[in-house]
Amino acid sequence: MLTTDFVFGSPCWLDLGAPDIDAAVAFYGAVFDWEHRSAGPDMGGYGFFQVGGRTVAAVGPLTEEGARSAWTLYFSTSDADSTVRSAERSGGTVRVGPMEVGEEGRLAQLSDPQGADFAIWQPGRIRGLDEVSRPGALSWTELCTSDVAGAKAFYGALFGWQTSDVPMPGGNEGTYTLITPSGQGEDLMQGGFVQLPVEYLPEGPYWHPVFEVADCDAAVARLTSAGGNVQMGPDDVEGVGRLAVGTDPAGAEFVVLTPSAG
Repeated sequence: MLTTDFVFGSPCWLDLGAPDIDAAVAFYGAVFDWEHRSAGPDMGGYGFFQVGGRTVAAVGPLTEEGARSAWTLYFSTSDADSTVRSAERSGGTVRVGPMEVGEEGRLAQLSDPQGADFAIWQPGRIRGLDEVSRPGALSWTELCTSDVAGAKAFYGALFGWQTSDVPMPGGNEGTYTLITPSGQGEDLMQGGFVQLPVEYLPEGPYWHPVFEVADCDAAVARLTSAGGNVQMGPDDVEGVGRLAVGTDPAGAEFVVLTPSAG
């Protein structure tokens, strides 16, 4: 379960790189009832998605040449520079930073050795998201990759993540790898690695967010009505809940999940 304790290596922030901020605000407002608050005139269009005045995600314009619309997950660190050096030693690539974001914190954007993009956040005035693990907020993180063994090695060296392999949920073939922050118990599991064939990853490996919703089917209906597409589901997955994989109109992928009771 995600919390806002934000220990080392835990998900603490996420933002959407969007080609059209107004269109993204309209879409996610329709799907999740998110409100949008600008970060200010000097922040280049960056802004916050909120529920009841509390931040659950963020959105900004695409800044890298040739970048496609996607969600970026940020993991917490007390020393962004040290974490960047560790990532480089382990074969990762630095795309941006480390850099100061005013007094709010310090960030860097990275790619793992297989090419999946992610980011790190060293908190200043902003520790991270205001809300997680509630309807309309981030509840899980997932890496889709063709090299789970490589991911275990890289992120284990970088963040000290503890991993455990279990059968794929729902009786599907294969193994799912669960992620827990360093030194934490299973009640703080934060995500997973899923192994996919290379042909299922034409754009390369990627992280995607899982958002909790009160009613998966209703969320999917809103998603499609607002111009998004459903890639998979809705399906019931034993021990997990009812979920669907979707994309927004610009192609950014995310998951909606109504967790199993209990």
